[in-house]
Amino acid sequence: MPEMILLETEEKMEKTVQSMLKDFSKIRTGRASANILDSITVEYYGSPSPVRQISNVSTPEANQLLIKPYDPSTLKLIERAISASDLGITPINDGVTIRLIFPKLTEERRRELVKGLGKITEGAKVACRNIRRDGNDAIKKLKLPEDDEKGYIEDIQKLTDKYIEKIEKETETKEKELMEI
Repeated sequence: MPEMILLETEEKMEKTVQSMLKDFSKIRTGRASANILDSITVEYYGSPSPVRQISNVSTPEANQLLIKPYDPSTLKLIERAISASDLGITPINDGVTIRLIFPKLTEERRRELVKGLGKITEGAKVACRNIRRDGNDAIKKLKLPEDDEKGYIEDIQKLTDKYIEKIEKETETKEKELMEI
């Protein structure tokens, strides 16, 4: 039973890191990435569909995305959805495809984005600490012998330290990527 709690705790911490990385992928770094379109949906035949599901998205240049809808009638819908989003990029519609050209980031904007990373990182760390607390509580509820309980709580702390370190490394990598010119 305590092993299951440890396994569950580790699984939740891994999901926290994956969630943080997904949030990181939405932060643009001056390079074009199709992940930026993940949060944009278009009303297609009565249901909201992600842009990447109803079109082919390619990167012809490092700072450019090319969106070619499978159904040409969705071109205007995609263009409107991108314009209405918080991307801050004006789509260029040539009648067949949509181009998104990402401007170079200014030093000031890069620093703002790094601050935003800090908030995401802190959120992930807090989530890991909450998972640790839940794991410790679950271990304590089992009423194990004191030495065993202490050992399992130490194991949960080691897991927490491991995942906090992983979060910090991923953040450091993303910061370097953002500050790179």
